[in-house]
Order: sequence, then structure tokens, then C-alpha cells
Amino acid sequence: MRITILDAHTTNPGDLSWDSVAALGELTVHAHTPPDQILPRAESAEILLSNKTVLGRAEIGALPRLRYIGLLSTGYNVVDLAAARARGIPVTNIPAYSTHSVAQQVFALLLELTNRTRLHSDSARAGDWARSRDFCYQLAPLTELAGKTMGIVGYGRIGQAVAGIARAFGMAVLAHDPAQQLEPLETVLRQSDVLTLHCPLTDATQGLINRETLALMKPGAILINTARGPVLNEADVAEALRSGRLGALAADVLSTEPPHPDNPLLAAPNCIITPHISWATKEARARLIEIAAGNIAAFLADAPVNVVN
Repeated sequence: MRITILDAHTTNPGDLSWDSVAALGELTVHAHTPPDQILPRAESAEILLSNKTVLGRAEIGALPRLRYIGLLSTGYNVVDLAAARARGIPVTNIPAYSTHSVAQQVFALLLELTNRTRLHSDSARAGDWARSRDFCYQLAPLTELAGKTMGIVGYGRIGQAVAGIARAFGMAVLAHDPAQQLEPLETVLRQSDVLTLHCPLTDATQGLINRETLALMKPGAILINTARGPVLNEADVAEALRSGRLGALAADVLSTEPPHPDNPLLAAPNCIITPHISWATKEARARLIEIAAGNIAAFLADAPVNVVN
């Protein structure tokens, strides 16, 4: 069985092993694959693994040997599911591998906003503390989380993990999820000191945070997005940051990745941006590879799992 990975680098830049996948067939690994190389590199593959390399109807139709597509991610919007289904090709994803890593990143971002650790560390290392007449100083307001309200939009595994950590900090938790009988979205928006997004990107959630919903939030509230970039109307969020209506934003995802240089959030004040790394702890990536191997093994045993089409 010939297995080809089209874009292995983000999953495994060299600190992990593909041995569990290689044990299942003849493995070829490409760190990156530009669009014009997809067909030449995939033409002999029976099993194709991709993270963000797009496999549309044209690509799927041009690969007669292809029997299985495995995504190295939870999201599956890079594959034309209908085209794969029409060919009888199962498409699988990797669920629940990064729950704790994403929840951890939410609080890494939040604590940077509330405690300004890097700002003060850079100042101390630059000699400002040595020159200070006082034993301590503050360069920006510091905020205690205990007693604040954490609002969570999307209350699946990650949202629930975030809620557990928030409660450990002494925060109250409000959650909204249309699939569960929880708080109305408007209530969560109005009452949250910190709003964190963990919803999937759908027609209903695209642009969910916009001028109208931002107007419902507490003045000075903190917004965190580790879900998907298009859940934000980025122009509206940037304007809310500039006006001070929104206190701060921490985003691990943007509408286009890598972002266009003119993305309005890149120049917005009180904004922290990380390059889509919430999922990428070594432990989470190792789990991802093992689940990917398990998905392939299940397919080879005629008992496929984690099929999304």
C-alpha cells in the first residue's frame, strides 16, 4: 500500500517519527507540496495524507489509484468531500488530539494580556529595574482573574476544558452552544469579562463577532480566538480595539493563513497574535500521528473510523 504525505512539516518538523504510519505501507513524505506538484506527487498513492494541501474535485478525479484520504487535522474543509464520496473514497480526520494544548494556549494568551509578563521582563532585562528608585514598578495595569466572568462560545471538549481551568482561577463561567441547552449568546456577550471562542466555522458562525455583537459586550472586555479566523469580522474587531470599545484581543487564528500584510489586526492596538500554534505542542502532534496511523489501520481492516464524508 503506497502512502504519501503531502505537507508533513507542520505536523512533524523533525522532532517526531512517522514510523507508525510507515509500518502500514510504503511511505513517501513531502515537507510541503505546492499546488502544481500535487498530482505528480500523489499519482501513485493509494493513501494520501494532507494537512492544509487542498484536494478538490479536479485533484481527486485525476488520481485513479487513490483509495483513502487522511487529514492530519480536525478540520476537513480542504477536501471536496462530495467528490471523494462519489469515488467511494473515505476521508478521515483527527478528533480530540489537541484539547489540552488549545486550552493551555487560551490561558497563555489571557495571562499575557492580564499580567504583561513579556513587557515587564523586557523592561527589567533592559536595565529599567536596576535604575528604578522603587523595589517594583508597573508599565501597564495588571488584572486579577478571580471573580471575573469567562464566556465560552462553543462548549465541546475544548470549551469544557477551558471552563475547568477558568474555574480553577476563581472565574465564573457562562457558555453558549447551539447544540446544547446553555446560555443565550446575547447573555454570554453582555456578561463576559473575557470571551473565548471554540465554535466550528459554519455559515452561522462566520463573522459572528462583528460590529453588532461587539456592541453587546462589556466595554474593555477581552476577546480570545483560537477557533477559526473567519469567526471574527476582522475589520470590525480592529476598529473596536482602536476605539477602546474592546479592551484587548488575543488571536491564534486569522481569516487567511499566512495572513495578508494588510490584515487590519496586524496593526491594531492591544492585540496579541500567534501563528496558529495552539494545537502544536509536541505531545499533541505525537497523538495526532498515532491517531492518523490508527485511522489508516482501521481502513485497511475494513472498519474505518473518524470518517467525515
